[in-house]
Amino acid sequence: MNIAPLDRRQFAQHLGGGLGALGLAQALQSSLGGAERERTHHEPRAKRVIHLFMNGGPFGGDFFDPKPAIAKFAGQRPKEVDLRTERKTAGLLPSPFKYSPRGVSGVPVSELLPKFASHVDDVCVLRSVYTDNPNHGPALLLMNNGTVLPTRPSMGSWISYGLGSDNENLPTYVVLCPGRPVRFSILWTSAFLPGEFQGTYINHSQLDPQKLIPYVRNARLNEQQQRIQLALMRKLNRGHADRRPHDEAIDSRIRAMETAFKMQFAATEAFDLDREPAHVRAAYGSGHFANGCLLARRLVERGVRYTQVYYGNGQPWDTHQNHHNAVRKLAADIDGPMSALLNDLKQRGMLEDTLVIWGGEFGRTPTSENGNGRDHNHYGFSMWMAGGGVRGGMAYGETDDFGFRAAVDKVHVHDLHATILHLMGVDHERLIYRYAGRDFRLTDVHGRVIKPVVA
Repeated sequence: MNIAPLDRRQFAQHLGGGLGALGLAQALQSSLGGAERERTHHEPRAKRVIHLFMNGGPFGGDFFDPKPAIAKFAGQRPKEVDLRTERKTAGLLPSPFKYSPRGVSGVPVSELLPKFASHVDDVCVLRSVYTDNPNHGPALLLMNNGTVLPTRPSMGSWISYGLGSDNENLPTYVVLCPGRPVRFSILWTSAFLPGEFQGTYINHSQLDPQKLIPYVRNARLNEQQQRIQLALMRKLNRGHADRRPHDEAIDSRIRAMETAFKMQFAATEAFDLDREPAHVRAAYGSGHFANGCLLARRLVERGVRYTQVYYGNGQPWDTHQNHHNAVRKLAADIDGPMSALLNDLKQRGMLEDTLVIWGGEFGRTPTSENGNGRDHNHYGFSMWMAGGGVRGGMAYGETDDFGFRAAVDKVHVHDLHATILHLMGVDHERLIYRYAGRDFRLTDVHGRVIKPVVA
């Protein structure tokens, strides 16, 4: 995108009001001490996003999409489930988990999530999501980046680019994932967007803020010395940028250094869970996902625009065998933290403008693999959204009688992304970035806002 910093507003107008260029200009002003009011295409319902990502793919029939027909035809393979899958599957495998209507709305929720079920009146269950590919790699990319190509920006980067930050001392986009998931890093890339909008990866396996964020403290220079150093670097970089007015990478580099300096002080406080009261820590629990949910609340509370919490490193929900036992353990691990997160946000008055999303890259088959497992299913699966302008206490869409294929009010991943952007006050067709001679957007040339789920 070859435009000088002073021309970004005109460029936004040239793009028909494309929000991204405005967001970039505002981010530049913010980094220079400006305080311009945030602008969106329409009144936003959500100001921030927490994305709880169940990598590997949960089976909707275990949680939010009861299908009694599976038990009725257990072991059989009716024509409706004779669909091509990545691996060979046999007959129908019933879910052993019972459902009951919950909340005032009466939305059915599985016994696997007793604590979370108490929040169902704030939740919209999407039962008819579908995607394009049953393989982990392409499906992860489509869910996170809007395309199966590993060269496009992630959703968090698009949102950060379009809307900028509410806290110039912290990154706009943070990814919490335990371990060292090198092969996952493409899922939070900024690709051709300016580098400052890439997700900041945090390995929250260790909770000591000094270990959580490598090199968060300068061991050699004190704060005053660093300020002098930063001023010198800014002066040198500005001179370099003046001689190269079309090089946005320089601007991104300057802002990245400024953010890194400020993070020494803000991040140490933001990532310190020991500052939380004992009863709050107890409500969330102590596992890596529990800590991720609590960290996410602390981050959005401090103005981080997009926070993603990955469940595990790898694909823990990829239950090709021993499915029922594995799901019991996984559900027990997420039930309390998800409930605590929604409760915490609601008590703080933040749920109404914080969009919480749950789901994986696809679902799992109602048919069995290896006798007691389930294969990948991209034809139809469940997700949920809460807060941030979402209509709670409802289930949207339907799969077929066996929970295999989205059948009624189908929701493609592009539709999901369009709806998320809409809730953030962004028209997905106008959040664009010109690169290599064409205009790009998160939803490419697809996507529709799912209006019935918007409150």
